[in-house]
Amino acid sequence: MLECVPNVSEGRRADVIAALARTCGGSLLDVHSDPDHHRSVFTLAGDHVTQEIRSLADAVAERVSIADHDGVHPRLGALDVVPFVALAGSVPGDAVAAAREFAPWLAAAHGVPVFLYGDADPGGRSLPETRRDAFEGRAPDHGPDRPHPTLGATAVGARPPLVAVNCWLDGDDVGLARRVAAAVRERDGGLPGVRALGLPLPAAGGRAQVSMNLVDLAATGLEAAVAAVRANVEAAGGAVEQVELVGLVPAAELERCSAGFLDWAGLTADATIEARLAARS
Repeated sequence: MLECVPNVSEGRRADVIAALARTCGGSLLDVHSDPDHHRSVFTLAGDHVTQEIRSLADAVAERVSIADHDGVHPRLGALDVVPFVALAGSVPGDAVAAAREFAPWLAAAHGVPVFLYGDADPGGRSLPETRRDAFEGRAPDHGPDRPHPTLGATAVGARPPLVAVNCWLDGDDVGLARRVAAAVRERDGGLPGVRALGLPLPAAGGRAQVSMNLVDLAATGLEAAVAAVRANVEAAGGAVEQVELVGLVPAAELERCSAGFLDWAGLTADATIEARLAARS
């Protein structure tokens, strides 16, 4: 079984997001949308993922444009990121094969430049490296050599499961959020496998947020990462008022969190991939 977690650069038009979700059919487990990020994360899993991600891509090409996009989240294009993940019954090579099959199809079907990343990229380049080097130091793996005027470009990859989590601060101090993000992320000497940004949330009453991707759960899990953010924020006199998962998490990751942390963060088993799959069957 494969999971696919496409990120689409549309987080404000509810009718468009609902229409995109309908194209995912029975594979759809979750949709998470954010107006400040101007982004929706769709979680698909099952035996028909490779067909239904193409249906979603077609719908994005019809309904979403990057031309006037103004969200706070970094992006390359309308269908911004398409990672494939091997779940139970699959092996990492299955995710790689799915990514390498989808990438040339997308480029040919919609004239979109496509960059491979993670395990799908022979060079093993990460998503941040791909965003940084796209078109400047690196040519697309498929498609034209310049961004599509409305669809931009797409990063297609294969990776292990990760956790995306946002920590909302109790105020609007974006400077604090950025300092905390720098303190906890790996590239600045923080926790291994943690990528983090400090972002403003004007649509949410001016709150600030530390947004994290935990890409090596064996090295740094959900509780450890959030605890580090909380400690840094509290040391500066602030507080974390909300923990928000973006998409779903593996059940094993929640199972290794302490009961006290889960209660404080308001996280339940319904937020797991396994629970959503069981509910669907």
